[in-house]
Amino acid sequence: MSLPTFQSLLKLHNNHEKPPLKLPSRFFITNSQRQDRQFSPFFPAISQSVAAVVFGEASQQSRLYPLTKRRSEAAIPIAGSYRLIDAVISNCINSNITKIYALTQFNSTSLNSHLLRAYSGGLLANQEFLEVIAAYQSPEDNGWFQGTADAMRRCLWVLEKHPALEFLVLPGHHLYKMDYQKLLEEHRNNKADITVAVLDTMKVENTGFGSFKIDVNNNNNNNSNNNNRVIGFTEEQELFTPLPVYGSNFNVEMFSGMGIYVMNRHVMIKLLKEYFPKANNLKNEVIPGAISLGLKVHAYRFDGYWEDMRSIEAYYDANMESTKKKNMKYNFYDRDFPVYTLPRHLPPSLVTNAAITDSVIGDGCILNRCSIRNTVIGPRTRVGDGAVIEDSVIMGSDIYQSIPEQRNGGGDGKHASIPIGIGEGSFIKRAIIDKNAKIGKNVKIINRDNVLEGNNETDGYIITSGIIVVVRGEVRNQTSDDAYAAGN
Repeated sequence: MSLPTFQSLLKLHNNHEKPPLKLPSRFFITNSQRQDRQFSPFFPAISQSVAAVVFGEASQQSRLYPLTKRRSEAAIPIAGSYRLIDAVISNCINSNITKIYALTQFNSTSLNSHLLRAYSGGLLANQEFLEVIAAYQSPEDNGWFQGTADAMRRCLWVLEKHPALEFLVLPGHHLYKMDYQKLLEEHRNNKADITVAVLDTMKVENTGFGSFKIDVNNNNNNNSNNNNRVIGFTEEQELFTPLPVYGSNFNVEMFSGMGIYVMNRHVMIKLLKEYFPKANNLKNEVIPGAISLGLKVHAYRFDGYWEDMRSIEAYYDANMESTKKKNMKYNFYDRDFPVYTLPRHLPPSLVTNAAITDSVIGDGCILNRCSIRNTVIGPRTRVGDGAVIEDSVIMGSDIYQSIPEQRNGGGDGKHASIPIGIGEGSFIKRAIIDKNAKIGKNVKIINRDNVLEGNNETDGYIITSGIIVVVRGEVRNQTSDDAYAAGN
């Protein structure tokens, strides 16, 4: 007996008689009093029926500035060899979801290049693909994407080409491991129109993706289609005490959203084109609107490690976690759930009489007689004799300088003799050094006065949460020592 083809399943799905989406006679704040309405038949889990939509940045106002001065959030390097978006794409590949659209806009050059070079072949081949859809203007739409909902609506002409039954919507700048097949299985078992991923914790966190009011009492009911039904949404974090709603059959608790959604194909299209054609964002317009319309919105409670990089401090801490020998919150060395990235084909790192403790060293580094402790060293980093680096993130370099370029710094002018890398005798502590920085000899980059916040971007650095962040390509020599050391 031959198995049904995906095309036959899709034809059955499209021909299935389903009630039209109509606005209710009155505007519902929650859907808790509505009877279950089934908009789509249930199909067995087949990965070919799912396409992922990954967003390259959260917004134009990044919380990771100045690391996002020349790149999007998803393109920020992490743990010496990766970029943030690699964690999300790897989740897709490890979950056997290999039809992926990446929607990019702000500072997207490096992100687009990374995605195309890393995933265009090898890992993804044949009918599998990762397609980058960069923001564009057209005769119908002469502005840039105004938000996640606007971007998906304007890209429907591309998304609809793939015969997906569900779309998995993902932010591209979060660090976590999730088997999306479990999320999809729960979505289908509940016969949901939309499933939202939430943090399974009693502490309501301000994740930036709002909070969902979930009926958790149904977990004990025999009707599995009502597990974790979403009955309300609030955009802002608020104190919420579990209490009965609409009688004793409901027990509502608040859970923080993660910006991860599964949406049935025809439901997504109707919401974006018919019911909310002017909506810009999914999180605070389309998803709450779907709840108000009475659609079946369910929650998938995720209890693993998740970091949304809400600040420079969170990004710094995630890097420091990668230097641990055990009990890592996020394991880059997991054989069963690997993290993929661009193969750079660099030579192995060269270490000469260096003392290295609890650190991550990227490929192609040249480390001379230096001391490195609890630090992430990115690719192609050069560290001179006698340099000391502690509790820091060094992002490395995009290029190798030739010997003549190292001698004249690759150019003319005031800092012509300073090459890319960390010079001899320099001391760096609790800092993030962005790519291609030129740190000269005997430079001290320390927060001597324990300043918590300071914006010195005109001088090439800022201080946030006590962490010094040196901007990309900045040049420092011993004459600029005091600005860093004093934290002014």
